[in-house]
Amino acid sequence: MNNEQHTIHEFDINIIHEFFSNTERQGPGSPQETLKALKFIDGLTKKSKIADIGCGTGGQTMVIGENTPCEITGVDAWSGFINQFNHNARIKNLQDRVKGIVGDMQNLPFKEEELDLIWSEGAIYNIGFERGLWEWRKFLKQGGYIAVTENTWFTEERPAEIQEFWDKIYPEIDTIPNKVAQMQKAGYLPVATYILPDSIWLDYYSWSAKRREIFQKKYKGNSTAEDFIGTMQYEAELYYKYRAYYGYMFYIGRKL
Repeated sequence: MNNEQHTIHEFDINIIHEFFSNTERQGPGSPQETLKALKFIDGLTKKSKIADIGCGTGGQTMVIGENTPCEITGVDAWSGFINQFNHNARIKNLQDRVKGIVGDMQNLPFKEEELDLIWSEGAIYNIGFERGLWEWRKFLKQGGYIAVTENTWFTEERPAEIQEFWDKIYPEIDTIPNKVAQMQKAGYLPVATYILPDSIWLDYYSWSAKRREIFQKKYKGNSTAEDFIGTMQYEAELYYKYRAYYGYMFYIGRKL
């Protein structure tokens, strides 16, 4: 196994897309956790507008669409995901209120103070937690909400192996108090901060293991694909070994 530390974005985009396509979610999460976070958001009506940034194929977006009357726009950089997103919306008869568009989270196509809620499960790291909070804030109405999941340290100290891995993969990983402080500094009132359960990671890595097995057979001898598979496997092994030290947090804030 190649355990050289890479981010998945260093690999061929076609391989990444194929690996994560035709699945409900592209990262750890569940409908139950999406619904739990949604309960902290007040005042949503049929006139409210929501943006799901880095929506993927829209597993969480469809849950929001089925449990609110709002107009929802999913934004993702990969057109294949957006095609699946809009197909899923049609299947669930949500297409009149829920649509996916291809877009860049660094240059979102919304007007200032247009949105009532910005949602982003497992995706804000692509722009960076602190940067996303600052740059996306202008799109929210006064009193609007932001709800994101973010990989976070649970302890002040942790073993060198996992520290070095995340320093390479996502240097912005930080402790809970520091993440909350970043949210406050960016102009939000923290409404809820809580740890997502181990089960979302265990389910995700179980799915990933089955997917890796398929890829190993399909791309045997393809060094790029094999390196990608090795990176995904190494990440999973580290989580099983060190999950007491880190995991996903939901951070929900209201624009002041």
